[in-house]
Amino acid sequence: MGELTGRHVLAITVGAFSVIIGVNLVLAVQAVRTFPGLEVANGYIASQTFDADHKAQEALGWTVSPQYREGRLTLAVTDAEGLPAAVRRLDVLVGRATEAKDDVTPDFARVAGVWQADVPLARGKWMLKVEAEAPDGTKFRQRLELFVQDQRSEERRVGKECLRL
Repeated sequence: MGELTGRHVLAITVGAFSVIIGVNLVLAVQAVRTFPGLEVANGYIASQTFDADHKAQEALGWTVSPQYREGRLTLAVTDAEGLPAAVRRLDVLVGRATEAKDDVTPDFARVAGVWQADVPLARGKWMLKVEAEAPDGTKFRQRLELFVQDQRSEERRVGKECLRL
């Protein structure tokens, strides 16, 4: 084995950093391509009405509980008394938390006090962005996590704050 010279050390250092930078660039491009990361177009404008929107949403007292069984997504939207809430409009975006390619917006129908939609969901973690509207026009926004396991689900609320979609 030969002598370790300055040129060898330089080549090793440049090679190591080239590999590190190359891997970082590939991962950064993949991250940006698969996840848009945009919640609102203008955060400052959205913040102007956040407190009022949040108070109005809290005053509704609504709770959303998702359930997934055998290809059917069910959302129970209840009021403060636990009764089905009077919902004028319901829009739900269902997608993966890390990428937008699997995002779907199912057509929900109200059946026996709950909202149902047939949507095929693979096993794993799903995100539900729920946007509903009360008869008086009050907006309700909530993000939920849904864990699909063998055609069954678990649900976890991601905060009770008013979320902009």
